[in-house]
Amino acid sequence: MDLLDPDGRAREVEMRMTDDERFALLVGVMGAGELWPLRDQRIPEGTAMSAGYVPGVPRLGVPALLMSDASLGVTNPGYRPGDTATALPASLALAASFNPALARSSGQAIAREARSRGFNVLLAGGINLARDPRNGRNFEYLSEDPLLSGVMAAESIIGIQQQGVISTIKHFSLNCNETNRHWLDAVIDPDAHRESDLLAFEIAIERAHPGSVMTAYNKVNGDYAAANDVLINDVLKGAWGYRGWAMSDWGGTPSWECAAAGLDQECGAQIDALLWQSEAFGDRLRAAYRDGGLPKERLSDMVRRILRSMFAIGIDRWEAAPAPDMAAHNEIALQVARQGIVLLQNEGALPLKAGARIAVIGGYAQRGVPIGCGSSAVVPPGGYAEVIPIGGPGLAGGLRNLYLLPSSPLDELRKRFPNAQIEFDPGVSPAEAVLAARRADVVIVFAIRVEGEGVDIPDLSLPWGQDAVIAAVAAANPNTVVVLETGNPVVMPWRDSVNAIVQAWYPGQAGGQAIAEVLAGQVNPSGRLPITFPADLEQTPRPELPDLGAPWGTQSTIHYSEGAEVGYRWFARTSQSPLFAFGHGLSYTRFDYRELAVTGGDTVTASFTVVNTGDRAGVDTPQLYLTATPSESRLRLLGFERVDLEPGQAHRVSVQADPRLLARYDAGCWRIDTGDYTVAVGASAVDLKLAAEVELAGRAFGR
Repeated sequence: MDLLDPDGRAREVEMRMTDDERFALLVGVMGAGELWPLRDQRIPEGTAMSAGYVPGVPRLGVPALLMSDASLGVTNPGYRPGDTATALPASLALAASFNPALARSSGQAIAREARSRGFNVLLAGGINLARDPRNGRNFEYLSEDPLLSGVMAAESIIGIQQQGVISTIKHFSLNCNETNRHWLDAVIDPDAHRESDLLAFEIAIERAHPGSVMTAYNKVNGDYAAANDVLINDVLKGAWGYRGWAMSDWGGTPSWECAAAGLDQECGAQIDALLWQSEAFGDRLRAAYRDGGLPKERLSDMVRRILRSMFAIGIDRWEAAPAPDMAAHNEIALQVARQGIVLLQNEGALPLKAGARIAVIGGYAQRGVPIGCGSSAVVPPGGYAEVIPIGGPGLAGGLRNLYLLPSSPLDELRKRFPNAQIEFDPGVSPAEAVLAARRADVVIVFAIRVEGEGVDIPDLSLPWGQDAVIAAVAAANPNTVVVLETGNPVVMPWRDSVNAIVQAWYPGQAGGQAIAEVLAGQVNPSGRLPITFPADLEQTPRPELPDLGAPWGTQSTIHYSEGAEVGYRWFARTSQSPLFAFGHGLSYTRFDYRELAVTGGDTVTASFTVVNTGDRAGVDTPQLYLTATPSESRLRLLGFERVDLEPGQAHRVSVQADPRLLARYDAGCWRIDTGDYTVAVGASAVDLKLAAEVELAGRAFGR
């Protein structure tokens, strides 16, 4: 038997398995922890507790699957007392870097730490498009654009699997809101779905070949994602030829019939028992098999898909791995934070001047930086600086806390300005904050918001009266800098009153250092927005979110009527001006674009020159967009490149567009019309500098 042929090995091993061994491989159970204190007897003594355990078959060389949540690092919600891991910045911060190589490095770091604990499956690869700026889980995802999301997710998955650890990609599909996600029906035009959310999955899957695809909690067009024959059988396994396995999200397997629709493994079976009264792939699936409802061929296929990913990625051939270099991983966290911070606005306050009297206000800046809550929350080395319980409805309510990582922006600023007068005010009262602001030359207000799994935010304002604090401080001292540590866009009623605005996202365990470096000018900001910041909810496709605030368990429906016109595409289609556009980000230097040249044929190939025209080194991320087709105006990101330039230095950028970004999906395939297309190079989706027309040959391709 060829050890390098995973399909052949999977077929040979599956044929030697008993039915009991086959069925055992189809159910993953949660380990005991603080939120789930019950120990499952299927987990052997001495096994490290984590999100999921699936028994192996030692006599056939099939290892057990040990799964950990890992969107932003190896999580540990009470499973393993004292175990900590590198806490990376939010995925939005990673995407804001527009740096695929950094995504690969971050994936490698997570996988090394997982492997050191014996975990061989990472529940990573969050790729749902940011359709709604209220989605409590957007911070775990990457962007509103299928190309950016697909490329960045692919590199992260490649990094994980290069370390011999299986990665999932999730949540398939349209898990774009958290409100009553177990009972939500996401309704969308199927062709528009292929051009948007599914295209992001398609790009990432074909580039990275993740071992498993995790289905979403919600329904899609009336059928649960885990029981969606169209999504799993027709699209994933049919049109795309995916050869790995489809697993459910925890508590997302409503019935044994999910197996007939293409689901291969039920995970978090105890939650299924709680929500749906029994485990779907336990006794019910065995009974269906005995009664002929589950064919033998389908059972074999389910098992072989799981085995194939095991063998393809090599979790059955693990050798001793060195202990992870935590200092090197901290450097990766620092680089993600540095490159992901976006300078949204700057009227001259930044970088900070030496010798200035500085007032730092709010955001628990004296303690640390916040993270998002839910299954992605990572306990950093040394533990949290503070945990402030908040609570909320539903199964995820117990995970809703303000977690602060011990990376204090205030302390880091004092390190960089040791001789400066730096005063801190907690920002609990506008009147008190104003007193500190009046004594300062420059004011830095840190604003935070708790966002997380299971809960959508009701609006885009800052909680706890922070907008009032910012407005009062700016009125007292217009030389005010606002640093936002949030997992989504916020509205900014004070925008015109402040000097500078910095979007730092949830910046991870080295976030305080990265923020201070950018404010001090030691790091030139280079992040670009991976999502559009609307001026208000009236600019979005759904100003009112259906059933927001409804009791837990309420059946609801969201019509994603914008279809493929997500984010910046929606703003272009509706001729609206956002607060800050997709791709926007300022620098402490300046860049110019020159000499655009394009060629056509089957796709668009473009080249242009980027020049640093400023007086300091910096990084630019020029973006190539489709702006018009022969029949309509249509905005699509076609490509990008992150370019590091010294003053006066020039670099030639070349981009070849994925043909699917030029096409429409129609009648079961991609179609490009014959005729003239317009493309443009710019610094954001609305700041387009150079444009050119190019002729494309019409054709149909793909499925």
